[in-house]
Amino acid sequence: MGNRIVWRGALALAAYSAITNVAFAGGIERNGYNIDRLFDTSRYVIDGGVTYVMPDRKLKNVKDVNPKNGNLNLTRPDSADDTTNYAVPYFSAKIGITDDVDCMFDYSEPFGAHTDPGLNWAGANYDVEQKIRTHNYGATCSYKFDAGPGQLRLIGGGFYQDVTGYKEQLVTVLPASLSSLYDGTGKLNVSDHGWGWRAGAAYEIPEYAFRASLLYNSQVKYDNLSGTVDLTQVPHIAGIPALSNPALGVVTPVYGSATAPDSIELKLQTGIAPDWLAFGSVKWTNWSVLQSVAFCPKSTRGKVSCSPGSSVELTSLDLLYRDGWTINGGIGHKFNDQWSGAISLTWDEGTSQGYGTQTDVWTLGAGVSYAPTQHVEFTLAGALGLMTSGHSGTVVSNGVTYGNDATYSFGNDVVAALSTSMKVKF
Repeated sequence: MGNRIVWRGALALAAYSAITNVAFAGGIERNGYNIDRLFDTSRYVIDGGVTYVMPDRKLKNVKDVNPKNGNLNLTRPDSADDTTNYAVPYFSAKIGITDDVDCMFDYSEPFGAHTDPGLNWAGANYDVEQKIRTHNYGATCSYKFDAGPGQLRLIGGGFYQDVTGYKEQLVTVLPASLSSLYDGTGKLNVSDHGWGWRAGAAYEIPEYAFRASLLYNSQVKYDNLSGTVDLTQVPHIAGIPALSNPALGVVTPVYGSATAPDSIELKLQTGIAPDWLAFGSVKWTNWSVLQSVAFCPKSTRGKVSCSPGSSVELTSLDLLYRDGWTINGGIGHKFNDQWSGAISLTWDEGTSQGYGTQTDVWTLGAGVSYAPTQHVEFTLAGALGLMTSGHSGTVVSNGVTYGNDATYSFGNDVVAALSTSMKVKF
């Protein structure tokens, strides 16, 4: 019976892997880190796919609480569609170098965010559009050896990651005489790159499709974030208090620093009957490393510390996250030699603390896998999630006040996702 569990349950892992890619996680996580392909029993595996996510977060009861630069409550709607759809691709290649040593190489986009409520809402001085995108290139290897009734696998690797991002917001409402020439917005553009590493272990009993793995992914330090703050859409006019700042009307080179979070994840799976597989995972992510990222003119570097609330801070990216947990569980079933499926439920703990929209998310996912031959597999998965309600207001952190530009609330909103992939093995 044990061998039957493995042979009949292996294809269900493809469906399981597919649905784990469609979760809408907290913080700025998208696909996160995934090295499941390293465990594939084939010697050579090439795998690629894309996940398309459709969040529908709607903001309401928006109030401009800083009307000194133009009272948006009087002229703009108190609601907005905050989120935008996005696609996340990935690619991996696994090689069995020997019977005991496996390596995989992968490309992914583990972190990202995109909000686009636009200019026509009462919170435009808080956000017009923000986008963060990462590209991750990893190499991970493992060595396995017999231990008791199964095999112990030691895992290690590293990855190179780059980040780009921009933030646009309304700086001031301009008088009618200037609004035909300028829109009053400012835009931050930044980029950087860094390195990370991972280490872990797994224990496997192949005849029962049992695997327990524990993996740590390190932080990535972005110590040299650099870019520009473009304020050419806000003219500098001496004598007018709202327009007299010397940074207005020009493009200013800026710098800052940030850290992508580390995480630790425990995954479990086991055959529970012929053709049936149970799986689950628990992950902790150190989102609290992302608080407020200050950006200061490069001309001040080495002279005055660039920190939130400092005298030289020109703008900032305010997140104020707390650490988060993600828990997932489900079952997979192989219907025949070509078709298998899986279903799972995921809870992701919200990372916002009274500021922002990152509340708890519950996601139900399902996937199917089709193998027309022993060398090719196709997977299709979908998910439907509930983003829970909340409120974003004014908070004080480390003596600095945040959220004093706009406040808003949001209800229980829906997120949907689709994922498709293709695997070739030999």
